[in-house]
Amino acid sequence: MDNLFTALENQNKQIPLAELLRPKNLKDFLGQSNVLSQNSPLMNLLKTNRLFSLILWGTPGCGKTTLARLIATQTNSQFIEMSAVTSGVKDIKESVESAKTALRSGTKTILFIDEIHRYSKTQQDALLPHLENGTIFLIGSTTENPSFQVIPALLSRVQVIRLNSLNDDSVKNIVLKGFDYLQENYQKITFDEEVIKFIINHARGDARTALNLVENSYFASNLSGNQRNLNIEILENISQKRNTRYSQQEHYDCASAFQKSLRGSDADAAIYYLAKMIAAGEDPRFIARRLIVTASEDVGNADTDALNIAINAYKAVELLGLPEGRIPLAQAVIYVAKAPKSNTAICAIDGALSDIERGADYPPPMHLRDSHYKDASKYGFGEGYVYSHSSPQQYQQFLPDELGNKKYVKDNPKIKVCPKNDKWNEELNT
Repeated sequence: MDNLFTALENQNKQIPLAELLRPKNLKDFLGQSNVLSQNSPLMNLLKTNRLFSLILWGTPGCGKTTLARLIATQTNSQFIEMSAVTSGVKDIKESVESAKTALRSGTKTILFIDEIHRYSKTQQDALLPHLENGTIFLIGSTTENPSFQVIPALLSRVQVIRLNSLNDDSVKNIVLKGFDYLQENYQKITFDEEVIKFIINHARGDARTALNLVENSYFASNLSGNQRNLNIEILENISQKRNTRYSQQEHYDCASAFQKSLRGSDADAAIYYLAKMIAAGEDPRFIARRLIVTASEDVGNADTDALNIAINAYKAVELLGLPEGRIPLAQAVIYVAKAPKSNTAICAIDGALSDIERGADYPPPMHLRDSHYKDASKYGFGEGYVYSHSSPQQYQQFLPDELGNKKYVKDNPKIKVCPKNDKWNEELNT
């Protein structure tokens, strides 16, 4: 009875085009030439039928699940697939028992866990002994940086393989393959090169997104007789607004690029990364805090207005919120990017902290110590101190004796960084 119901379910399913066209062998797998080239380490291992545990890290639709299935096929392994969203320790234990049974007949088992970054520490810990003794081989997939989401004990037992977003040529081949499949099974369709370019641009390296748009636009296209016609207007109506891909890794990468663009005085790049973070739904207060740090770290005393403008931008964002808050943010970003630069402040404080951490942790000279209480004079505290306002010309030492005339604050000139190659316009402002 269960088999009958399963057959009926499968018969009535509308299987997505992206699933129907999933590659059945490695030679049909498009993209990832850095991982699957002829003599790449992964290919050489697979040719020897050797298995190892790994985590596939990459953007959505780059082929993580497909590659995991192809590895299982290539090595004749049992393939157990589960999602970290719906599975737990109980499912892991059941998979281990299935793997033990398979081993008795000489078959290895690959346990594939999609979105493995969603597993808790306890769930990840449950995998460790079975990887250690070779009962199962793990392939995890994640869109997030494993260094942030996977526990060190598990990371030490797997290889992390970074998969790139598919390039435009690969996406174009996938799109054409999708249209060919639909035409073979349904009606012919006409479209121009602009349709292909639109889908490629919309997909941004995501094969699943590309094929979903191919499928939806095909059946939404105009049908005349036994032929369909697809145009840009139909694609625009279906796709609506494009969502910005923004993983945790991209959160850090964009923040890094934002600050480095500000430091490098490239206002255009800084505005672009500001827009990217806003479009992705980044907390504008986080952006404003990065701006404040840069105004102090990289502009510093070369232009003291920069810090005030950055702080006021933060206050404005809190007062206005988005979308209006984007305007004072942009204003402050342009100012900080174009301001002259000086890293004197961060170099000074980090130099002093470094000395203290290395053991140069000395008390103040006796004449600088607190002498406001009754017994201070008995210890010589404050003796010989010169009030600077009364005798500004009289020298006295302020650093600890052991440091002498150590210089932490370098009198670096203010510089204006030129990020372009057309002209280097470094200016020294004294």
